[in-house]
Amino acid sequence: MEYVLVVLAVLCLVTGIAGCIVPMIPGPPISYCGLLCLHFTDAVEFSAVSLLVWGALVIVTIVLDYVIPSLGTRYFGGSKWGTWGCVIGTFAGLFVLPWGIILGPFLGAFIGELIGQRGAQTALKSGIGSLIGFVLGTFMKMVLCIYFVYEAIAAAV
Repeated sequence: MEYVLVVLAVLCLVTGIAGCIVPMIPGPPISYCGLLCLHFTDAVEFSAVSLLVWGALVIVTIVLDYVIPSLGTRYFGGSKWGTWGCVIGTFAGLFVLPWGIILGPFLGAFIGELIGQRGAQTALKSGIGSLIGFVLGTFMKMVLCIYFVYEAIAAAV
């Protein structure tokens, strides 16, 4: 059983990193499951505080992954129309994977600004802000998953 958990943990950690890029796979939660699998082996034991903090980081990362594109829209001069368009585009993009998750926030912010009677220049700027927010969210997920891999290796050595 010990070997099965270790193999499952490695698979989860690798799949978690892949999930940061592939929108259909929730990267950080799967990587966290890998840490939990390792925790239940005799080879590695993490403290309860570490597991709770890492679990909280996973939840924060999931929430921020949906919020950051909207913040990018706002930061790049988008109005409430662009922000709401970004939110709607993010959720609509989930139904058109994998490109929908990238283009949804961008197109949502762009179309939202156009509906709000803003110019095409402002709408494009707002859409680019949401795209940059998406890239930053992906980077944040990747950093967390790589950190989980680091923790797993450091604990095993």
